[in-house]
Amino acid sequence: MKPKFADAIAWEQAELLMQPVFIRLIDNLRKQLEQSDWKGTYQDVPIWAEEIPEEIKAKVSKLQEKLKTASPEQAVEIERALAHLPSPLPGYQLCLQKQDQQINIDLWDLCYQICFQNYQIPRPPEVVDILVEIDTSLIDETGEVDWQQLDTKAQRIVGQVFANLPDALVPSPLL
Repeated sequence: MKPKFADAIAWEQAELLMQPVFIRLIDNLRKQLEQSDWKGTYQDVPIWAEEIPEEIKAKVSKLQEKLKTASPEQAVEIERALAHLPSPLPGYQLCLQKQDQQINIDLWDLCYQICFQNYQIPRPPEVVDILVEIDTSLIDETGEVDWQQLDTKAQRIVGQVFANLPDALVPSPLL
């Protein structure tokens, strides 16, 4: 999901909040995992624009893999080739595992739930642009991040995620 902002002020507020939101989210997830019998790992997941064909995605992925072990000369050539191809946005997932169960949670969706007012994960997931409203209670009267409000909301959202995890071994939808 790509959030749409009503105006430049909302965009600036989101820029102010998203890094602190992500930091508090990860910290609160860590705390919950320590108290849980779920095991969590994080994964980078590329987010591609809908119109990018699969063969281009595969080509970019292959070049990115080659770049990891390339000599300095090869790296220059690979980077040149990548500069002419579309790039995915970085996405992140928390993969929770318990016995035979695995649940993948989109960390951007959790960040959006914290940063925006009344944000709901879009269903179906193909919905890509949603007009969002910043939760201005996370910004203090001086225009800075209200860390106490932010931490309280992050704790609440993370608590809801863990409260909704299945206890029994039944398949569950992605959060």
